[in-house]
Amino acid sequence: MLGGASTAAATPVLVLVRGRAVVRQNPFLPSAALAPVPSKAPTRSRTPALRRGARERTGSVAHAAASQVTIASTLKKLYARKEIDLSEYRTYRANVEAAIRTAARLRGTRAVQLYSVLTNMHDIAVAGELTPSRLPALFLTLDSNRQWWSTGPLLASGERVQFAGSELVWEYYPGQGIELQVLGSFGEADGLYTGGPADYPQLGQLMSELIPLAVNRAGGLAWEYYFTFDGGRPPWVSAMAQGTALEALTRAYEAFKEPSYLAVAAQALPLFAAHPPAGVGITTPLGARYLQYSFAPGVAIINAFLQTLIGLYDYAQVSGSTVAADLFNAGNAEALAEVPEYNTGAWSLYQPGLEDPLSYHELVTGFLQELCSRTAASVYCTTAQDFQNDLTTPPALTLSTHHTRVGVRTYVHFTLSKESHVGIVVAFNGATIFLTSAEFAYGSNAFAIPTPRKAGTYTVQLAATDLAGNFNRIVGTVQVARAAKRRGREPGA
Repeated sequence: MLGGASTAAATPVLVLVRGRAVVRQNPFLPSAALAPVPSKAPTRSRTPALRRGARERTGSVAHAAASQVTIASTLKKLYARKEIDLSEYRTYRANVEAAIRTAARLRGTRAVQLYSVLTNMHDIAVAGELTPSRLPALFLTLDSNRQWWSTGPLLASGERVQFAGSELVWEYYPGQGIELQVLGSFGEADGLYTGGPADYPQLGQLMSELIPLAVNRAGGLAWEYYFTFDGGRPPWVSAMAQGTALEALTRAYEAFKEPSYLAVAAQALPLFAAHPPAGVGITTPLGARYLQYSFAPGVAIINAFLQTLIGLYDYAQVSGSTVAADLFNAGNAEALAEVPEYNTGAWSLYQPGLEDPLSYHELVTGFLQELCSRTAASVYCTTAQDFQNDLTTPPALTLSTHHTRVGVRTYVHFTLSKESHVGIVVAFNGATIFLTSAEFAYGSNAFAIPTPRKAGTYTVQLAATDLAGNFNRIVGTVQVARAAKRRGREPGA
């Protein structure tokens, strides 16, 4: 769970210390894969354009022929409108030029990653969204990537990284560089609070780094993501990340009794009331649903929804905010109706029709337990218990095919209660004639087996191992009849 990190579930993090990367176990960072894995960035087509136009002095970073808007020209306009001062303008301009010079001398993966970060920033400028409040987060991202790809090692997809002297959590997205992991960073803050007073200094430092990275969005403050994901273009926001921010700010207040944390959290509430793509709230007949991705209003991910409710509930309880309470009540009414739909009877669903991997099943179970303890709502409590039981219940198998004929292409159909690795062994007259295995989702499935050449009784064994390691086996038979006689032509026909 986000708020329950412990040393028993420490997450390995690669920390850059004076140009040298050191693996450290972070006991406060959630180990579950909470962040989305982004789609592949179109680096082949975009990187050459960056290389050709890599002179910010002329205002070109990418797509120079298509647009006169650049990072440099946008910064110049912001300075001319007095939205940034001269010192800020010179610093940001120098940082862009330094990043371009660095990217020009890098090769291979390192160059691709840094150019991609520059391209994302350029695209944000072209869209008219390179606003003053976004500059701190965007330029921190640019500077961090320049530092990492100049001195740090190559990374594996999804690897978490940090920098010496900072508590912020970054994550590597191939083709898009390292990006600030908002959810992971606020999750670490929750873990530091849970760790107790000895860890409060780190909590205070982390919050002091995260709060200035909030931007003006939807009439309040939000922590954004700045990379492309699944058709969504940056900048985008997540209700789950914003809800975890509320929880972390509430816990920081409880740790330090500093009212400013609650004041920042109050400014983070408008995002939940605003509709996408600016916000993450969707009005429903029962109340509201809060979205994992502001660019995907049709995607309903239950674990994100539940974690959002936890953040709203905790902040409302500590602050006494009626706005937060109303947001929680609206979401809670919808969640109580939706949660049973994510229970297949044997496992949890990530979104409708798609089962959770093991880590997400455990995650959503924890969120349900948290909401059960907060609200005592039977839906949360019973579903949490169901999901807990699923972790030790073997998968159920049922053989559906019992008859076929010689010479007919045959599929052995079966039903499966939850995602499992399923193996099949087909035997005839005591001899194995076919065996294989594959991963299957819950519901109706089938193996294609060799076309039977002889009539008789075939033995079929099916064995399934679910994601939690539970095992089950069934044995059945398929009766293979002789081939149907073909009708000949009538004489004289």
